[in-house]
Amino acid sequence: MKKTLIAAAVMGASGIAFAASNVTLYGVIETGVVVQKAKHHDTNVAMVSGFDSGSRWGITGVEDLGNGYNVGFVLEEGYDSDTGANTASNSAGKVFGRESQLFVQGGFGKLGLGRFGTLSSGAGSYQILTGWALGTGYGLSSWTSEIGTSFSRVDNAIAYVSPNFSGLTISAMYSNKTAGDDSVTKWSKNNHYYGLGAKYEANAIRTSLIFEAQQVKETPDAPAVDNKNTKYAINFGFEYNLGSITPMFAYQYAWQDEGKKTNMFGLSAKVPMAGGDLLAGARYLFGKDKTIPATEDQDVNSWNIGAAYVYPLSKRTKLKAFAGYADSGKGWKDVSYKAGKTVEDANITPVYNGYQLFFGMQHSF
Repeated sequence: MKKTLIAAAVMGASGIAFAASNVTLYGVIETGVVVQKAKHHDTNVAMVSGFDSGSRWGITGVEDLGNGYNVGFVLEEGYDSDTGANTASNSAGKVFGRESQLFVQGGFGKLGLGRFGTLSSGAGSYQILTGWALGTGYGLSSWTSEIGTSFSRVDNAIAYVSPNFSGLTISAMYSNKTAGDDSVTKWSKNNHYYGLGAKYEANAIRTSLIFEAQQVKETPDAPAVDNKNTKYAINFGFEYNLGSITPMFAYQYAWQDEGKKTNMFGLSAKVPMAGGDLLAGARYLFGKDKTIPATEDQDVNSWNIGAAYVYPLSKRTKLKAFAGYADSGKGWKDVSYKAGKTVEDANITPVYNGYQLFFGMQHSF
């Protein structure tokens, strides 16, 4: 059955009329098993959902307005395939927590309004991050893992993407509320996100440069924010497809007063192999972390290596395997796992010190 007919049935059951030819139902289901060990803690074995690509379902549609203009929407919800529960991206009662946007596009480019991933998030319609073969998935090898600085999804956002100028596009994004509930209406009390980026794709080259800033403020659902100084990050990525291999380089410089000030470098590659793709990369970070008490070593460094193999069983189904190892020194030498997790948490991620193994399957529809 065609996707549009399935979408018609879903929407029809809700008593909503629409043009069936313009609406598509889609989704991803990814489930697997992770074996991992954080430094100083026991080995953990657990079934996980969306280790690399988050499990989700969504509806998207476009209406042609004529003269080269159209209006469209994206509604996307995340879920845990192993439990059926909404994922953390659907926090604060959000139904379409991964993405919820209305957009207009034409000769001027594309303008979107709603909730979506930031320019460097690796998620959603407007992300433009390049240069890291393992992307923003694969646990401790994710470019957005906790050792660096990243900005996830934002609410009350506006995004603009320019027309394509011989492979070059410019993206800009602003959010008036990255955290907080709807009771916060005063502009000065909301967390604000600003992003500006450029992406170039032509022939064998793919590259991007992104500048982002986030003002961190005290909000009703996060009253205990200690550091309200603005966070900044610059990400640069470069890829060159040689056919038999695609080498990649990525760099991030991030800083926040009384927070982290770090440089992160990544070398990686994508290699077609035995009918699938081998993804491998190594990262190194160094800098200062002033969230560590001044009586201790605030200099930090961290490195990790990881490799994944993705084998397509069909156009829609893939097998995935991953192995990664992380080690940190100085102020982070005894930091073992992602903040906010407990030792008993099945989703504990040893991003600073430890190892991680994953094997699973992904199906798209």
